[in-house]
Amino acid sequence: MSSKNARADSLSLLLFTLRSGKLMAINLLKVSEIIPCPALTRLPESHPHVKGVATLRGATLSVIDLSRAIGEMPLNDPNGGCLIVTDVSRSKQGLHVQAVSKIVHCLTTDIRPPPYGAGVKSFITGVTQVDGALVQVLDIEKVIHGIAPAQIEAAPAQLSDADAQLLAKANILVVDDSQVALQQSLITLRNLGIDCHTARSAKEAIDVLLELQGTPEQINVLVSDIEMSEMDGYALTRTLRETPDFKDLYVLLHTSLDSAMNSEKAKAAGANAVLTKFSSPDLTECLIRAAQAVAGH
Repeated sequence: MSSKNARADSLSLLLFTLRSGKLMAINLLKVSEIIPCPALTRLPESHPHVKGVATLRGATLSVIDLSRAIGEMPLNDPNGGCLIVTDVSRSKQGLHVQAVSKIVHCLTTDIRPPPYGAGVKSFITGVTQVDGALVQVLDIEKVIHGIAPAQIEAAPAQLSDADAQLLAKANILVVDDSQVALQQSLITLRNLGIDCHTARSAKEAIDVLLELQGTPEQINVLVSDIEMSEMDGYALTRTLRETPDFKDLYVLLHTSLDSAMNSEKAKAAGANAVLTKFSSPDLTECLIRAAQAVAGH
């Protein structure tokens, strides 16, 4: 099994700029629409990175000052630019940017991990090249978490002894290139009393699987992000299904995109289940089903 031979999926990126002019990108599947920056209402005691609230077709929309949120210089015209309306992790928000450039199509293998030394404070999950220019892929989950952290519920009181015993027998590997998303999953698992292994890329996940294969810690449940640089969750799942030792591994794809939109593609790749981030009760329920399936083998 090798990550180098994995089939790549196509990916559409929306390119945009902030004041510095450097190109940034966001997965087009996370974008609902692009609109001129509307009049905003500033709410008292709101987060300093929230410019205000807009009304969009009768619904309120929080607008994030993306420049401030990621430590960039403010836009030249604070009332200009445009909004990228995103639908991520079960919520909508507007990202105030300088300008939208264009949509480009690439392969997931064209997205490389952030440069070494980018640091934990970096708001990017990967980089790529477009027409010879460097493009940074925004970690939108980290931006949102910095403003409105997801509430991680404690372990459910109704967890039965049988479910607790099943979960205790599950050897879980969590794969996510977003540090924030990875930590959210880990907190849920710790609240359930579960220790697990982690990886920040599909390649690293393959290394962990191979290392633990045949040991008492052999992985039997994989929880993987879909959007990852170099090799995404679909390609990782297909690679596992083509490998005799891992063809029956339980795979849960955990995505910030709408899971309904991805269920057919996840099923085609060979995943057992797909879940939209982030809901601790839903993740717990999915892990219980995974543990039941593993115990039934």
